[in-house]
Amino acid sequence: MSTPAFLQLGLFLLVLLALAWPLSSYITRVMQGENPGVLRFVAPLERGVYRLAGIRPDEDMGWRGYAVALLLFNLLGALVVYGLQRLQGILPLNPQALAGVAPDSSFNTAISFITNTNWQGYGGETTMSYLTQMLGLTVQNFLSAATGAAVVIALIRGFARHNSARIGNFWVDVSRFTLYILLPLSLVLALVFTQQGVIQNLLPYQTAHTVEVTQFQQPKLDAKGSPLIGKDGKPVMVDSQTRQQTLPMGPVASQEAIKMLGTNGGGFFNANSAHPFENPTPLSNLLQELAIFLIPAALCLVFGRMVGDRRQGWAILAAMLLMFATAVVVETGAEQAGIPQLSAMGVDQQASSMQAGGNMEGKESRFGIIDTSLFTVITTAASCGGVVAMHDSLTPVGGLVPTFLMQLGEVVFGGVGSGLYGMLVFAILAVFIAGLMVGRTPEYLGKKIETYEMKMTAITILVTPILVLVLTAIAVSLDAGKAGIANPGAHGFSEILYAFTSAANNNGSAFAGLSANTPFYNIMTAIAMFFGRFLMIVPILAIAGSLSAKKRLAVTSGTLPTHGPLFVVLLIGTVLLVGALNYVPALALGPVVEHLQMVSGH
Repeated sequence: MSTPAFLQLGLFLLVLLALAWPLSSYITRVMQGENPGVLRFVAPLERGVYRLAGIRPDEDMGWRGYAVALLLFNLLGALVVYGLQRLQGILPLNPQALAGVAPDSSFNTAISFITNTNWQGYGGETTMSYLTQMLGLTVQNFLSAATGAAVVIALIRGFARHNSARIGNFWVDVSRFTLYILLPLSLVLALVFTQQGVIQNLLPYQTAHTVEVTQFQQPKLDAKGSPLIGKDGKPVMVDSQTRQQTLPMGPVASQEAIKMLGTNGGGFFNANSAHPFENPTPLSNLLQELAIFLIPAALCLVFGRMVGDRRQGWAILAAMLLMFATAVVVETGAEQAGIPQLSAMGVDQQASSMQAGGNMEGKESRFGIIDTSLFTVITTAASCGGVVAMHDSLTPVGGLVPTFLMQLGEVVFGGVGSGLYGMLVFAILAVFIAGLMVGRTPEYLGKKIETYEMKMTAITILVTPILVLVLTAIAVSLDAGKAGIANPGAHGFSEILYAFTSAANNNGSAFAGLSANTPFYNIMTAIAMFFGRFLMIVPILAIAGSLSAKKRLAVTSGTLPTHGPLFVVLLIGTVLLVGALNYVPALALGPVVEHLQMVSGH
């Protein structure tokens, strides 16, 4: 990894911490029901929402009531998004007259956006109307992020409260996080994006006449307008040419802001954040990177503030920062090293120059290898699938890093709320392991960790590995699963493994070499996304309820300090050990084999 890469990483982390610290103070006040200061004028709107919905903001819920409210709220959101897609052909704000989306794709997208995954098997500019983008997808970007934040705030209350059966009010938590945090930040960021050149309009798509003829291939259609499928199970392609280019328009800046701040990912355009209408300048690129990590980093510090010991928040944040920085070093080093075979081809001098410059295939050429590698790690460390590179073109080690970051459970910053509550589950496991070592009942923040908490912790940690490994095994065993593979051998396996890893961990990015917009993958990834989200949330709320009801124990000489370097190392070790035990065999069949083939010259 080069010196400029280290300087960029250091600058990014410095700016991130400078922004996260004051934001954490503001979030703490908002989520504790205190006066939000500069945004106190929003209070009448908040009260109006409660009156309209019949919510009693002073009534807290037990964990079961909290979980039921959360599930019903998200299922309703899925129905709305599904309906908008199916009916968009007859609804307004559809200047391109795009038809209704197919049932399996609509189902997949609805599940994707309520789970904060934003997995997209379609091209946004060729599939979704403006109304669907705004009223369906953008709204869910807010609500899914607020749902994750509500869960982690409920878990923090479980640690902070004692002798209480209540963990908060779901409707109040979601409302306050949306109105006081997500909306204002998104408004400011959208305005900055617009100033930088991100488009924001409701115009029909524009047609430009090109100087040169563009040669391309497109699927051959039958009499009904559907792609013809060949004997190999793939669309039959025909050669075509054109002198015109269609430039998609739309309300992009507003969706781009919450896409990043809510760690949602996805994109208004198929090229995602590599598209110049979504990400036009180096400054907009830096702001997108900072926006992805901003709220997850601040929530770590919110944790320390709410439990009454700020050192606890810094310890969690330190563990995340160390794992993130290590991943950036490995990722950037692998991509800067490039592919040895390019220099050994002996075709011409171009091969040597490509090797000297590293692996530029699939990279965003405006930002280069260093910034693209940083963006790649950020989007997969956080559960944000907004990418600036074709992950399918990464080197074997470069592809292993984002895959493994997701397989750790999206706890290295992770999504809004979900990253922190995932890391706190690992913290509970870490103190349990430490307790076994010394023969003492484990405690975390003065709460005894007993059988019930460990059962819920085990469920939470095992849900996503089971989903990823079982669904990957099914996909590689069936013709419907293998038909979508663009590359044979180990890389084809990596494409499927990455897809289900991304879906089950609610990331949403893809290797993109996999043709996933089929009924098989739309249904299978929807299953992974739904259960990967909610089979984690329910046990976590159960842990919150159990901890809230316990009394707080006094600190003694035998209490394990959970705010120092020793605990940070123990926590990192626990996260890496669990990730390695679950996924090493699968990784050995994919990126590890690819790397060995590369270094051996195959």
